[in-house]
Amino acid sequence: MGELVLLERRDDGVAVVTLNNPKVNALSQALLGELFEVATALTADPPGAVVITGGERIFAAGADIAEFGGADQGRAIGEGFHRALNAVAAIPRFVIAAVSGYALGGGCELALSCDYRIAAERAVFGQPEVLLGIIPGGGGTQRLTRTVGRSRAKELMITGRQVRADEALRIGLVGEVVPNESLHERALALATEVAAGAVLAQALVKRAVDEGAGTPLAAGLALEIDLFEAVFRTDDSQIGVQSFLANGPGKAEFTGH
Repeated sequence: MGELVLLERRDDGVAVVTLNNPKVNALSQALLGELFEVATALTADPPGAVVITGGERIFAAGADIAEFGGADQGRAIGEGFHRALNAVAAIPRFVIAAVSGYALGGGCELALSCDYRIAAERAVFGQPEVLLGIIPGGGGTQRLTRTVGRSRAKELMITGRQVRADEALRIGLVGEVVPNESLHERALALATEVAAGAVLAQALVKRAVDEGAGTPLAAGLALEIDLFEAVFRTDDSQIGVQSFLANGPGKAEFTGH
């Protein structure tokens, strides 16, 4: 769809989104605009699952600092980040960040906007904005906090220190760490497995978790029961139940309808 963000729709139902802004995959406003368009397209015509990746040594180095200026420019840059990363988060499919190398600042925020993060052993994460005298503006103060908890998020953002893959796994910033050479194979294998499943039910799980997480328990449970009712209107629910009764678990062939 553009030159800075590449989109590949594979025959197995997986869409691969690749950041392509050498040398460091800076998240310029132009790149964020293309990312928004790609995410919007994947929402309008969803694949089975999505993998977002970047360079081998740098997933994404963050915002393009050359675009920084005064407060008005700061707001515009922040709004550009929010628009693009909220669109990524809203894709109604399982979105996997395959992170190789550095994911700093906006790069970390992009990874946090995905549903699941797989890190190569060489991956490094961080929100170092405070070292420039600013704060995260692409969702980091909110998404990092919801991922690793208030205390750890404050420590990481206030010190600006970087976190290697093993620590990222330990604090829950990533879901798994794999050898460098196995990153894309593992991400695509998981995405392919998910894409073959009941994607409409998966989308409702994602909605229940994302919309319910910030609400009181009673409101979250009310949302869950509404979506539990809705899922029984899908063909996949009937296929899954009938397959289980006839053949046991794990053998259903879903249609995505």
